[in-house]
Amino acid sequence: MSAQPEDLATTLTPGPVTPDDVRTASRWLADGVARHPDAAFDAQAGPVRWSCWATAEHVVDDLLAYALQVAGLPLLDYLPLAGPKGEDEIAHVKREAGPAGLAEVIVAGGELLAAQVAARPPTARAYHPYGLSDPEGFAAMGVAEILVHGRDVFQGLTGTSPTLPEGLSARVLARLFPDLPPTVLDLPPDDALVWATGRSDLPGLPRRTRWRWDASVRQPAA
Repeated sequence: MSAQPEDLATTLTPGPVTPDDVRTASRWLADGVARHPDAAFDAQAGPVRWSCWATAEHVVDDLLAYALQVAGLPLLDYLPLAGPKGEDEIAHVKREAGPAGLAEVIVAGGELLAAQVAARPPTARAYHPYGLSDPEGFAAMGVAEILVHGRDVFQGLTGTSPTLPEGLSARVLARLFPDLPPTVLDLPPDDALVWATGRSDLPGLPRRTRWRWDASVRQPAA
């Protein structure tokens, strides 16, 4: 029996990013982080200028920031938090805790964001500089940060690119990158996400030097 139009649409259109997607992504990163010795985290994380340790801390910071935005629902800015020296990054993991401690904090950050997303109705809105967003949008941004910077971290730790958790890239792309060129959308979703975030070039498509996702809420088609 051939697929009906509605079946085909379901196949081609990924579902929403869920709290469990946040948990899956954070545990993927945490499991990988915990397998490496502490000294390895001083290496540069892929194409970014931070060390692997600082990049993983940045992921934790994003997870906490997004969870707080969903919890507080500020509409005009991020909640007014700062690090001990006035820096924007508020999350710092004790280095003496080592990779095992870092992994625990990554999982906890993912659980916190997932819980806040699950607790809020889809109509809730909170500020993000790339567009006023809903709980699912913050879940998608959290997963994107984990996947993209997790890839950076594992490149720095191993010199190779990791396999991303199945299905997550497609849902992140559908939610945050609605205007990608058709040639990119024809690629495997993991490759498309890597290109969309400025981490690779593609045949006929140079590496992006400027990019941003769209966090705003898109209305379902009529």
